[in-house]
Amino acid sequence: MNNTYRGLVDQTFHFPQEDFDVHENYLQFNGVDIKKLIDKYGTPFKLTYLPKIGMQINRAKQLFANAIKKHKYPGTYNYCYCTKSSHFSFIVEEALKHDIHLETSFAYDIDIIRQLHAKKKINKDRFIICNGYKTKQYTRAISKLVNEGWNKVIPVLDNKEEIEDYQKFVRSKEPVNLGIRIAAEEEPTFDFYTSRLGIRKEDVLEFYVDKIKGNNKFQLKMLHFFMNKGIKDDIYYWSSLSKVINLYCQLKKICPELDSINIGGGFPIKHNLGFDYDYQYMANEIVSTIKSVCKKNKVDMPNIFTEFGSFTVGEAGAVIYSVLGEKMQNDREIWYMIDSSFITTLPDTWGIGEKFLMLPINRWENEYQEVHLGGLTCDGHDFYTSEEHINAVFLPKLDDGNKDAPAPQAGTPTGEKEPLYIGFFHTGAYQDQLSGYGGIKHCMIPSPKHVIVDIDKNGQLEDWLYAKEQSPLSMLKILGYVK
Repeated sequence: MNNTYRGLVDQTFHFPQEDFDVHENYLQFNGVDIKKLIDKYGTPFKLTYLPKIGMQINRAKQLFANAIKKHKYPGTYNYCYCTKSSHFSFIVEEALKHDIHLETSFAYDIDIIRQLHAKKKINKDRFIICNGYKTKQYTRAISKLVNEGWNKVIPVLDNKEEIEDYQKFVRSKEPVNLGIRIAAEEEPTFDFYTSRLGIRKEDVLEFYVDKIKGNNKFQLKMLHFFMNKGIKDDIYYWSSLSKVINLYCQLKKICPELDSINIGGGFPIKHNLGFDYDYQYMANEIVSTIKSVCKKNKVDMPNIFTEFGSFTVGEAGAVIYSVLGEKMQNDREIWYMIDSSFITTLPDTWGIGEKFLMLPINRWENEYQEVHLGGLTCDGHDFYTSEEHINAVFLPKLDDGNKDAPAPQAGTPTGEKEPLYIGFFHTGAYQDQLSGYGGIKHCMIPSPKHVIVDIDKNGQLEDWLYAKEQSPLSMLKILGYVK
């Protein structure tokens, strides 16, 4: 029986896969030699593989193009990137290269739009979908964009009162294109029945008649539909989508300007090697459902917008750690201690129990064992003990698999031998936004280095250091110990 880690993977999954392979006993990620980056930059570090962003965008465009063709659907498809997933300039600018539109969430996003326009990375022909419960600062920033001729800005109303700000601040002679977010019904397991965001379905028709219909300053162009759990093939999702499309049809009969449905809550990403999701089937079913409901109600079919954040950037990211040492805490619990913290680098593992795709970088020919992974902070929850597909973590042993080797002692370092390196992959969405890039971290664990990998004009991989590891001086300045 093959008891090596490589044998475990081969017996459990189809491997290698499109984005993962092993070459000379070292893991490759989208063809990137991770060991080479470790030798160059050291661990821990965050990695962004920029080409994956365009691959994901173009993949989704093709999926919907196929679905539209299959169902002879008359509407268009528009891909929006949710900036909240990752605001970094290199992420947003890479996404914009692939003819996409943007979705914003807060007033400061509008400043990003202005900077992108000043750098000629975006023009006024792009849709800017403005979501979220809006502060006065946000509605004024949106109004200023509209006043400057950004006629594809669509403020999505999150409550009935929001429209009053645009009535007050917008000076454009052209009508403002509005959207309405529908307050989604949450799943039965949620703490509440209806999302705190959006306007109740029961109130939408009356609100439209009272505040928008006949008002020369506005026209309703879009209904926005958001599901927290994303696009999943279950009765709850299809039922919720059908309800929103039926509401669209009701509105369309009294609002001829309405021509778009915005589907928020996007496609899932791969969080384990056994991930199985039929993207084409789901795109087909979305288009088919919209067409079927509209045809039944005898109304024109809407243009389709999607807001994909995690799907756009999630699979472009990774975090690479070294195992500092092994600890045997009782007769069966083995801990591998990493050189950083899960709380500070992958906060979703701590906050919502998210599972990311985790693989060793080296030692694939070593025997494996069940382990727990521990971070450096003093927090009792700074650990990672299970994978999405199994209630355990298996990794190569730190020794060579020699049965006669002495049992590891508490706190035993890996010695002079090359340490075990591990990677958490498809981590590119939300983690920096949630943990706070730079700043002060729990136990003053520094933010790790950030390495960018791209493909140059000659088709060769190139890498560069976007940010150094956070220094103690930078934290002491924030805390007021030094000026």
